[in-house]
Amino acid sequence: MQRHAALIMIASLLLLQLFPTPASVEPLGDAAEAFSRGDYETAYRLIKPSAEQGLSVAQYNLGILYENGLGVPQDYAEAVKWYRKAAEQGHVFAQCCLGVMYVFGQGVPQDYILAHLWLNLAISRFPASERERREDAENGREYLESLMTPDQVTEAQKLAREWKPKKLR
Repeated sequence: MQRHAALIMIASLLLLQLFPTPASVEPLGDAAEAFSRGDYETAYRLIKPSAEQGLSVAQYNLGILYENGLGVPQDYAEAVKWYRKAAEQGHVFAQCCLGVMYVFGQGVPQDYILAHLWLNLAISRFPASERERREDAENGREYLESLMTPDQVTEAQKLAREWKPKKLR
């Protein structure tokens, strides 16, 4: 049960990385400000065009909005769609969120191999400044491995080794 809590902790810690600060990604500055004042509809309206153009941080944030029903109806499948787009470009927080969605079967069929793949990729990509989040993700992956067969873990690790980020067009 304690390890199950690690997976929930991963999901909650990721919410702390919602929108970048205005200075970090200029096109999303107004969206970040709208989000911080609780104006989720405006945040959605402002980030959607950037997400549709392929900006991974915007895609990740759109996933957060859909997963949590902020400014839009809660829709796990739509959250997974946007997380996947960002994760496939190498966005570490989107990879972690996508892994958690697979763990719990939210918006996708529950799939421990794919959950492990995405968590493993995220763990390998967390920057040094995100040590606590990386450790939480590692604890979640460890718990996940306790639910998997050795063959499943091997398959997930193989997929992670072979994974390559997609380039924007």
